Amino acid sequence: MLMNVGETGVAMVMLIRMAPLPLIFLFAVHMVSSADWAVNYNPLHICALKDSSVIMSCTYKYPTGHQIRKVFWNKNLAKHREELADLSVDPEYSQRLQYLGDKRQNCTVRLSHVTKKDEHKYYFRFTTDKTRGKGTGNTGVRLSVTDLQLESPERVTEGDSVRLTCRSSCNLTDTPTFIWYRNSERLTEGTIGDKLILNPVRREDLGRYRCAVDGLTSPEVYLNVTYPPKSVSVSISGSAVIMSGDSVTLSCSSDSNPPAQIFWYKGIEYVEYGRIFNISRISSDDSGEYKCRAYSESGDKYSDPVTLNVQYPPRNVSVSINGSAVIMSGDSVSLMCISDSNPPALNFSWFKENQSSAVGSGQSFSAVQSGRFYCEAHNPHGAQRSAAVTVTVKGHSLILYASIGVGCGAAVVIMMLLICMSRMKKRHNTEQSQMNESRPHHDTSNYYCDNSTDSEYANISMKTFKPHHDTCTDSDDDFTDPVYGNIMISEYSPY
Repeated sequence: MLMNVGETGVAMVMLIRMAPLPLIFLFAVHMVSSADWAVNYNPLHICALKDSSVIMSCTYKYPTGHQIRKVFWNKNLAKHREELADLSVDPEYSQRLQYLGDKRQNCTVRLSHVTKKDEHKYYFRFTTDKTRGKGTGNTGVRLSVTDLQLESPERVTEGDSVRLTCRSSCNLTDTPTFIWYRNSERLTEGTIGDKLILNPVRREDLGRYRCAVDGLTSPEVYLNVTYPPKSVSVSISGSAVIMSGDSVTLSCSSDSNPPAQIFWYKGIEYVEYGRIFNISRISSDDSGEYKCRAYSESGDKYSDPVTLNVQYPPRNVSVSINGSAVIMSGDSVSLMCISDSNPPALNFSWFKENQSSAVGSGQSFSAVQSGRFYCEAHNPHGAQRSAAVTVTVKGHSLILYASIGVGCGAAVVIMMLLICMSRMKKRHNTEQSQMNESRPHHDTSNYYCDNSTDSEYANISMKTFKPHHDTCTDSDDDFTDPVYGNIMISEYSPY
């Protein structure tokens, strides 16, 4: 009597106890011969990856003299019409089950594309040409199917030591080769079997990770590496030359995790919040240095400043007078042209009202004439003229009047002098005529010496003139003319 392999020993013990004494020898003989029936599985438990192929290694033996008629595999000792069911004819297995053994000793089988539904206990069954020559390996092979799961901390900080582990729900039977990926790029550094070590973890390690074994891949896991802001910078959109009235947009970029909050500053004054800072209709008041501050729970950092240089044509042009606008003839007054522009005005023109052409150039101008003067300031973006200022020159009429007055005065003085001299001469001539008429006639060859009794000349003393000898001597005549009575005539000698 043939018993199932794996149950034979127990059954024989029971039969021996129940059999009558004449049959003891028969069962003893059978017990010895039944040792030749055996099915061995190696291993008894297989942990396979989902969608992988599983090989269930198996050997069997049977007594000499038996010929193998049929071999097949069964799951869970399920029966079909009182007989164990053959998996090779089961629609769920027929395309995936492949018998690799033979009809002598090898009973190995391969099961492909295993799934969770394939988690069962599998048995090998064979029959021989002898009556009741059937055997089953009752221990069977238990199959567990697992998928890969990647274990990773949800959040780490830059500089930490991080370990990622590729796990399965059971210990894989075969020694697998684990392959690691980050963002679909294969990793070679830091891999130790089913573990990936990142020590220290860097911000560049942030990304999606997965592990794979024999083509089976785990679901992706996102490794979130937090780090403070870095590479904070400001960019300016728009034209390189910013004109008053333009719209300018400043953008702050930073690299941080989690994303940083952005604050804007003009100099040290806070002006705006948000990654984008838009200035519509910019004016010269908006010129200055701007920077952004990136802040996160991991830290903060400022960008380098950028300068907004808002350009505009001259405006508020005016004339400044250095000193008084009223000057004397011959003097000058300095006029300065003042303007507000960017870039600063470098060209200035000066005009006098009611004159079409310029009367001067440069930022300063010296006015020497009376009139109303204005300036015009120019820069590359335009020009603007100032209001006119009045310059007054005094002194031309006064000098003219003074000259006329002096001339007239001088003429009057001269005329008066001439009249006086004329009168004096006339008087003198009259007196001379009177004197000539009252004097006696003497020899004209001698000096006429008369003792005048005129009281005005009573003290005149007469002297005799002798060129080389005495030509004139004191006269003995007494001058009775009161005018010339005092005149003294002295002798004159050139030698």
